[in-house]
Amino acid sequence: MSKLHIDSITKSFGKKDILKDIYLSCETGNICGLLGRNGSGKSTLFQIIFGTIKGDTQYIKFNDIILQNQPDRKNRIAYLPQHPFLPKNIKIKNLIDLFCAKENNAKIFQSKFIQPFLNETPNTLSGGELRIVEVLLIIYSKAEFILLDEPFHSLSPKTVTEIKTIIKQQTDKGFIISDHQYHDVLDISDNIFLLSDTHLKPIKDLTELKRFNYLPTTI
Repeated sequence: MSKLHIDSITKSFGKKDILKDIYLSCETGNICGLLGRNGSGKSTLFQIIFGTIKGDTQYIKFNDIILQNQPDRKNRIAYLPQHPFLPKNIKIKNLIDLFCAKENNAKIFQSKFIQPFLNETPNTLSGGELRIVEVLLIIYSKAEFILLDEPFHSLSPKTVTEIKTIIKQQTDKGFIISDHQYHDVLDISDNIFLLSDTHLKPIKDLTELKRFNYLPTTI
């Protein structure tokens, strides 16, 4: 079992504080749900964990290895951003070899979500088709820890249900998932955190989400 330890993360842009003293821990076999309103800093936190931006302060450790820069994250942390990230003109079947662990190639080549698009390129796919390809490439990547930012965006309810099942089947990986479809995040997460007013709060139930004004009290 591997562990991702995230501690002492702070980030500000100019005079605006975004993150303060963020602590989060995730183990392989564990799914952490990250909730928060638009602009609360969830994507910024993901990018700091992944290494594409630096926190003002940060301490990120994979097992006993302190991660100093993005190359340190290779095969350890994979990140699905909100925006499209795949090269536009490379066939999907070639992207599988580029992104995915060899032991997972058979699974993804045989996936009903991927098979129709093996000879397509990302720039020919619709928004929903592209999102499902991106999600699966990251889930089946070589990394032990998977950061998913809005993985269910543009996907049908049936597809979301199937993707949640695939995520839960990856017991050798740890997941940190954020999505505005909070009920889907709650459905599969072992631990829930709310990012609000620059701080990360562990959440036990819906009552606390209402108390912190993430959900209306009428739900």
